[in-house]
Amino acid sequence: MRESTEATTAPEASRPALYLALTKPDVSFLVVMTTVAGYALGTHGPLDWLRMAHTVFGTTLIAAGTSAMNHYIERDSDALMRRTASRPLPSGQLNPREAFWFALSLIGFGTLYLALATNVLATMLGVATSVMYLGAYTPLKKRTMLATFIGSFPGAVPPLIGWAAARGTLNLEAWFLFAMLFLWQFPHFDAIAWVYREDYKRAGIKMIPVADPDGKRTFREILLTAALLVPVSLLPAVTGLAGAHYFFGALVLGLMLVEVCLWAAASKTNNRVKWLMHATVLHLPLLLGLLIYDKFTH
Repeated sequence: MRESTEATTAPEASRPALYLALTKPDVSFLVVMTTVAGYALGTHGPLDWLRMAHTVFGTTLIAAGTSAMNHYIERDSDALMRRTASRPLPSGQLNPREAFWFALSLIGFGTLYLALATNVLATMLGVATSVMYLGAYTPLKKRTMLATFIGSFPGAVPPLIGWAAARGTLNLEAWFLFAMLFLWQFPHFDAIAWVYREDYKRAGIKMIPVADPDGKRTFREILLTAALLVPVSLLPAVTGLAGAHYFFGALVLGLMLVEVCLWAAASKTNNRVKWLMHATVLHLPLLLGLLIYDKFTH
C-alpha cells in the first residue's frame, strides 16, 4: 500500500520498535483490513477463519517487507523531509544493510507462507503487489506526477488476494472491490500530499500538490474520485453480493465523503484537509464492514 501518515520514531526506541517502524504499521493495518474484506466477501458458505488468518498473515508479511524495503530505497529522500527525518534509517538508528535483509526476509517468508497456505493465484497477486510498488511506484515518485496513479494499482490489490485465497479465482465482484479501493486512495493520499507538500517539494518528490500551488488540480482530482466512488461502491448491491441495507448505507457514506471533500476544497486549509484525511480513514472500514455484514445477513 502507498505511504500514509505515521508516528515518528523516538530516538530512544528499542530495536524491535525500530524494526516495527520500518513495516509502517498503519499501512499494514490497511492491508489486513482489505484482505479480510476480500476473503470474507469471496467466501462461499461458512467463513473459514483459520484459512483467512493464514491469508492475512502471509499478505501482511509481504506488505510489511515491501514497506521496509521502501524505507531502505527512500532513506536519502526521507532525510530531507521533516515528517520522515526521524525514521530509523535517515536518523541513523538502524543500519541500511540490516533494513535491507529484514525487508527481503519478510517478503520472501510472506511469499512462501502464502504459497503453502493458500493458492498460486493469491501468491502471484501478493508478489505482483510488491514488485509493482517497489519497481514502478517508488522510483517514479521523483520522475512523474503519474506515480500516484500508478501506485494506486498495487494499493488496491489486497482485497483481490483475499478473494483469490477464498475462491481460487477472480470474478467481476472481486474487481468491484479493487475499483472501490483504487478510487478511495486518491482523496486519502492527495489530502496527505497537500498537507505535506512542502516536505515533498524539499525531497524532490513529484506529487500533484507540489506543482499545484492554488490547489485547483489537487482538489479537482479529490472531488472527481470521491464522486466516482459513490456509484462504484453501490455495484456490489446491484450484482447481489449485498442487499438494500448496504446499498443505502454505502450511498449515505459516499455522499458524506463527497460533502467533506467539498468542505475541504472550499478553503484548502491544512486544518480542513486533515479532517478530510480522518474522514477517508473512517469511510473505508465503515463501507467494507457494512458490505461484509450485509452479505452474511441479507
